[in-house]
Amino acid sequence: MISPPPEPDPTAPRQSLALLRAQRSWSYDQLAAHSGLSRLTLIEIEQDRTIGTLATWHAFAHAFAVPLGKLLDPLCTGHEPPGARG
Repeated sequence: MISPPPEPDPTAPRQSLALLRAQRSWSYDQLAAHSGLSRLTLIEIEQDRTIGTLATWHAFAHAFAVPLGKLLDPLCTGHEPPGARG
């Protein structure tokens, strides 16, 4: 029997987002300008009211000039990510 995948940690990407924003000393308004997203969307995600869409996270990756995986890999916090065993 194949076991289901482990549950992702949905709070981890928002923590990565907050960390990247803090490292750049960007306000919500600055990140909104860089990402093309609304300030309200950023606040809702960082305050764990919503997870956002894949398009939202894609916009964040471009705003921070990082691979999308850098933002989404933390979903696997606490367990081995898929393909890690080789």
